Amino acid sequence: HRTTTRTRPTSTRWPTGRPTARSTPVVPGTRSSRRGGVIFASTAAFAAGIVTRGVLLDLAVDEPLPAGYAATSRDLEQAEERQGVQVRSGDALAIRLGWPTTPVSGTPTPGISLDAVRWMHHREVPVYTGGRGDAFPPLDPAAPSPLHGVALGRMAMPLIDASQLDDLATVCAELRRYSFLLVVAPPRGHGMTGSPVNPIALF
Repeated sequence: HRTTTRTRPTSTRWPTGRPTARSTPVVPGTRSSRRGGVIFASTAAFAAGIVTRGVLLDLAVDEPLPAGYAATSRDLEQAEERQGVQVRSGDALAIRLGWPTTPVSGTPTPGISLDAVRWMHHREVPVYTGGRGDAFPPLDPAAPSPLHGVALGRMAMPLIDASQLDDLATVCAELRRYSFLLVVAPPRGHGMTGSPVNPIALF
């Protein structure tokens, strides 16, 4: 088997949905945390790990996406066609935008649009991983955080933030194969909404 793994696992967080009475109308009036951590929707839900088919959609084959660009469903479908792969129900989705995982704060960066999040919902994608998350500045001020506000907050989709996908993209291109077995799990902790993880792709 070919294996590719992240080289800086501590920079990858695994945030989970945690609706609160103050921040979101998902569960109005529901208390979701207490001293010591959250009451529900913690990373402990994934302590046994996730093992599923993963798919990489590389949107930066030729060059990184422009600053501030928000990737759309059309971009994702064009990548599927170009790579000869299709995202199916239950697939973890990795999207490469070609940018550093830790750009200078406040500078324009590409990200994922609300349209792309809707596409993930229709395709029944349960997990997202990528080097970048929400585009900055926001494409739509009414929905400034499609991934963290909608996919995570409304759909309860786990997000693997700041994933370094360059090595994965290189292996996929060499093998001409953009699907793989994804194995990932957070530490066994309770009350946490995010933790370091080390995703591993097996070919």
